[in-house]
Amino acid sequence: MRLRHLEEKDTYLMLEWMHDPFVVEMLGTDFMAKTIEDCALFIHESHCDNSCLHMAVVDEEDTYMGTVSLKNIMEGTAEFAIVVRSAAMGRGYAAYAMNEIIKIGFEKIGLQKIYWYVARENQRAVRFYEKNKYNRVEFPLGKPEKIRMENWSERYLWYMIEKDQLS
Repeated sequence: MRLRHLEEKDTYLMLEWMHDPFVVEMLGTDFMAKTIEDCALFIHESHCDNSCLHMAVVDEEDTYMGTVSLKNIMEGTAEFAIVVRSAAMGRGYAAYAMNEIIKIGFEKIGLQKIYWYVARENQRAVRFYEKNKYNRVEFPLGKPEKIRMENWSERYLWYMIEKDQLS
């Protein structure tokens, strides 16, 4: 397993997870409407956008297994996101990718905090974050200003890791 920059050859396997109801059922975007052109554009733009870092998690044969991201990078913070194909679930890809992107965020980008959210009903993701001992947080008294307000609701659970928690 390793992370690398997204490449054009990843488009078809990216579209595969976007059209997999098992993968996207709890995500807040209509990925089923996405096209191969949308995937190609996302990959192209991932090389040009300094406010985000999108990486492919790949297997030993360099086969795309999913995307891990740091989004809205600014003022020492970023929002984490991850999705893996069904073929990668339960095989350690998500845990590996998450650990690696967090290290990159803290050690190479200089972040101090990384936040993310998950729908409460997405029990698969909640179990993953809890199993990996990520800290759930409540933001009413310290919600970062840049977090999109539409994602701030009782529907979501929020998590955060700070640089000094990196082991």
